[in-house]
Amino acid sequence: MTAHFPTATQSILVLGAGELGLPVLRNLVRLSRQRPGSKVSVLLRESTINSQAPAKKSEMDELRHLGVELVPADLVKDSIEQLAAVFAQFDTVIGCAGMVAGRDTPMKLARAALQSGVKRYFPWQFGVDFEVIGRGSPQDLFDAQLDVRELLRGQDRTEWVIISTGMFTSFLFEPVFGVVHFVTDTVNALGSLDTGVTLTTPDDIGKLTAEIVFFEPRFRNEIVYLAGDTLAYGEVAGLLERVLKRSFKTNVWSVPYLLDEMEQETDEHAKHIKKYRAVFAQGRGVAWPKDTTFNARHGIEVTSAEQWAREHLGEAHGQV
Repeated sequence: MTAHFPTATQSILVLGAGELGLPVLRNLVRLSRQRPGSKVSVLLRESTINSQAPAKKSEMDELRHLGVELVPADLVKDSIEQLAAVFAQFDTVIGCAGMVAGRDTPMKLARAALQSGVKRYFPWQFGVDFEVIGRGSPQDLFDAQLDVRELLRGQDRTEWVIISTGMFTSFLFEPVFGVVHFVTDTVNALGSLDTGVTLTTPDDIGKLTAEIVFFEPRFRNEIVYLAGDTLAYGEVAGLLERVLKRSFKTNVWSVPYLLDEMEQETDEHAKHIKKYRAVFAQGRGVAWPKDTTFNARHGIEVTSAEQWAREHLGEAHGQV
């Protein structure tokens, strides 16, 4: 079921069109058609807009076909003042560029949003509940996100909305994350078999973000929680057994083990992943009951972890 909310027109700028940005844009366009006068734009590097690489060109063609205006700018190279001048042309700015641009980018974008005078800002905080996790966690990038929250809370000119989604569902099953090892058919539980994790697919985040943007009475200065699923690591083995029709063992990676592994790692990319493992193993701010979420309260259908696994894992991992 899709929620139906009163009409409100907005001029919206989405920052980035990647794994999350594209679903957000598609769904904003879908809902904006019910609100005459609303307009959806996306900020991208000029090289991306003009790319002739087949996959990227296809995405740009899709966005143009949807009626999305492509706004050239560079989140990394442009100054706060330059970005603020762009943001000032819109009612709502939604950050979907992730943290790939570096630790300092979230604060830079937040400062640009405040300087622009934009009415409402959705920072890139699609993920865990950073305040429950707290400062000084194994993943030091999270402190930068807390800095952004403090900045936004310390002013009253620009409204802000933070959307907490948990982990992208697909990441739980990624070999690089290490929780599921398909070669040995083992689930490595982070922290304990009872430690919980909230999962949501980018498509569902896109759908729900669009609903939240247009929701009335509008969300102001608050955190909105989503969940496609919330489950314990001990449940993942049973899920995989149902989907792949074979047995899975469970193993527990304790918090001390993961912290030690993180400290010993010398490769920066591998260490980055191990920081995430250690945070999720601690179990704080990474899971919340699904029945308390925005999607559950409004009866909006989302994809469970088992549904996602049935759609994506069977053929790749030898379902019989």
